[in-house]
Amino acid sequence: MLDIRQIRDDFPILNREVYGKQLIYLDNAATTQKPRQVVEAMTEEYYNVNANVHRGVHFLSQRATDLHEGARETVRAFLNAEKVEEIVFTRGTTESINLVAQTFCESQMNVGDEVIISTVEHHSNIVPWQLQAEKHGIVLKVIPMTDDGQLLLDEYESLFSERTKIVSCAHVSNVLGTVNPIKQMIAVAHKHGVPFLIDAAQSAPHMALDVQDLDCDFLAFSGHKMYGPTGIGVLYGKAEWLDKLPPYQGGGEMIATVSFERSTFEKAPLRFEAGTPDYIATTGLARAIDYINSIGFENIEAHEQELTCYCIEQMKTIEGLTVYGSSLDSHDAVVSFNIFAPFPTGVGERPIHHMDIGTLLDRFGIAVRTGHHCAQPLMDRLGILGTVRASFAVYNTKEEIDSLVTALRRIIPMF
Repeated sequence: MLDIRQIRDDFPILNREVYGKQLIYLDNAATTQKPRQVVEAMTEEYYNVNANVHRGVHFLSQRATDLHEGARETVRAFLNAEKVEEIVFTRGTTESINLVAQTFCESQMNVGDEVIISTVEHHSNIVPWQLQAEKHGIVLKVIPMTDDGQLLLDEYESLFSERTKIVSCAHVSNVLGTVNPIKQMIAVAHKHGVPFLIDAAQSAPHMALDVQDLDCDFLAFSGHKMYGPTGIGVLYGKAEWLDKLPPYQGGGEMIATVSFERSTFEKAPLRFEAGTPDYIATTGLARAIDYINSIGFENIEAHEQELTCYCIEQMKTIEGLTVYGSSLDSHDAVVSFNIFAPFPTGVGERPIHHMDIGTLLDRFGIAVRTGHHCAQPLMDRLGILGTVRASFAVYNTKEEIDSLVTALRRIIPMF
């Protein structure tokens, strides 16, 4: 059984007050707070090991390189990748997807070829493909969904043609918390000879990922959403695919030789890591993974699922509150909702603007996210402008959810 009090002690920020109220941080899908173990490891490296990595002959450079490449091995083990060379460090999920979109479209696609994405995607898994579509004349196809956020798998398979070259899909919706049947979707893509990229930004913090079991071709996630630092992310790619892709950016580190006539390039992963890497952040990412492993995904999943179910059940008791994508059997650490209040005449109802709710919750010390959550096409499909989103991490408690529900009950009469 988890000792949540001990876990919370690892996160000093949870002890602070906002507007005289105890902070209740429920914006974890945007970014998680950082445990002492991560912050202290990064500080220690800055104070005692700071030096540029790779090719340095002096002690500090070699020690920093060991930490940096050790972090790569930690990520490999975290994902159960076959080879450490399949782990590329990026600035985050967004850059990882852009890397694949740019290099894959340039080298593997022609005018009229197709990419499949889904209705539930974050803009970071839409816009990179749109940019390449405009540049290379490729076609974007979209998997439709049901009203409660389930992807329509029969229609998904019908989207494939001989021109389909890649599928890129979120594992978990950042708006609805819906867990997509990603392994099944990968199998369908492979049946058609098509590679599959997983946007794991919202799944990597909450569940164990085994890229060999999933058999995905690419997978992207960010460190800051899983208790690690900002500015560091990961692209996993099967070696057979990374070897086919050209460099993403040019500069130091990614080259083998340079002359004024031509340059030759390193093999993966260095071929995709131009310039000085954020070697302090990779240490932070590795320590965040260590922290997750020390708790165990089985414990994390059980705790967060309990919180999610409890939150949804409590919100069902609030008149006028609508939860989106509320199927409990496929919901992961995210609850998005809106509140509808009756008109003064008592006839009909009107939505209370999500930003108003979020602003007032902030005065209660409760941090939530409001807006379209970088998923405007999904909002269009739901017929709304945005939602209030509460999202959970391992350090959250039922008592915090009770405080959220109590605050909402106090806010609604204001409208």
